[in-house]
Amino acid sequence: MTRPTLRIAVRRFGPFESAIVKQFADFRATTGIDAAIEPVAMDLNPLHEAIIGQRGLATGDWDIGFMATDWLAQAQADGLLEDLAPHMARAPIADFPQAWSPSLTSMQRFAGGYWGMPYHDGPECLVYRKDLLAAAGLAVPQTWADFHAAARVLHRPEEQRYGTVLAQFPDGHNGFYDFCIHIWSRGGEPFDTAGCPAFTSPAAHAALDYLRDLAGDTGAVAPGGRDLDSVASGMLFAQGKVAMMANWFGFAAYADTAEDSRVRGLVDVAPLPAGPGGRSVSLNVFWVLAIGAGSRHKALAWDFLRHLASAPMDRLTTMEGAIGVRRSSWSDAEINAKIPYYHRLDWLHEHAREMPLTPHLAAISHVVDEMLGRAMASDAPTPALLAQAQAAVEALL
Repeated sequence: MTRPTLRIAVRRFGPFESAIVKQFADFRATTGIDAAIEPVAMDLNPLHEAIIGQRGLATGDWDIGFMATDWLAQAQADGLLEDLAPHMARAPIADFPQAWSPSLTSMQRFAGGYWGMPYHDGPECLVYRKDLLAAAGLAVPQTWADFHAAARVLHRPEEQRYGTVLAQFPDGHNGFYDFCIHIWSRGGEPFDTAGCPAFTSPAAHAALDYLRDLAGDTGAVAPGGRDLDSVASGMLFAQGKVAMMANWFGFAAYADTAEDSRVRGLVDVAPLPAGPGGRSVSLNVFWVLAIGAGSRHKALAWDFLRHLASAPMDRLTTMEGAIGVRRSSWSDAEINAKIPYYHRLDWLHEHAREMPLTPHLAAISHVVDEMLGRAMASDAPTPALLAQAQAAVEALL
């Protein structure tokens, strides 16, 4: 009899790729189950296309998929996901959900089911080189104006070091998130209570103006932003080429622990800056593992997800350079000795916002990406760009 093989669609990121292999080896050793995995790493857009666009989770092409929480509503509405609730009833996780922050266990619960187990966390925050700020006599920026000014001071292109970096690659990820964060941090709302866009508000106008101004400032920002996604931006920081950035917590931890990082021991994090009339806001988007509705190995897939949810395996995720999702990892003494700010994850989650639950979110994000691309590449008036994006999203809805 051929042993079963779980095909896993993995978000391309070194720590994900190494952790999942080691975790499956531990699963086999612990349970004695004779099974295998076939992990396939993909960048963001190809991953979305493989598991959702091509319906790979429904056709049986993939047993398990790495999935951003933004994608869950679309995948569930399209019938791509296995409801995990019956599997939890059959083989429960002893300390679920109390061993996790509520913000990591509630977003997956909708439409009468539970659609993904949290795997990798790390809300957005300010990631910075504490040595560079100290040497320049700069305080940690509290406002976006301070952030831009500090980036100009720290910008040293002749040394291949830039004040900051913007991840502008149009993958429906960081550009869209930056736009929403800048609206929130100025006291606005990018969506109304019904989940419809509110892209023409004064806060949205100020947010887009700020991002255009920052992206166009060659005396503050790393070049080639339209070719950089969040991972590439995080790698630039780890290479010592960026002084500070608004990015995911995980890239701070990676830069402080990766063997090939040039900034180990020089990294710190802080809340994101605030805009005029607003306050610091983080963003809660995280990676879950979902079981495909078309998987032929659903019981095995759940048993593996259940194993991944254990404290030792969550710690392994962390030690590989990703961000564990259990509070036991966040408070772990050894981890906090290596990454002194790790315990702040609880605080970041308490101040994090979430995107609306809608199957159209991926499409909306690409509309915003297109708007940002036009904004950075032209002199088109900000009100016109926002109105066009608003109309395009309303047409989607």
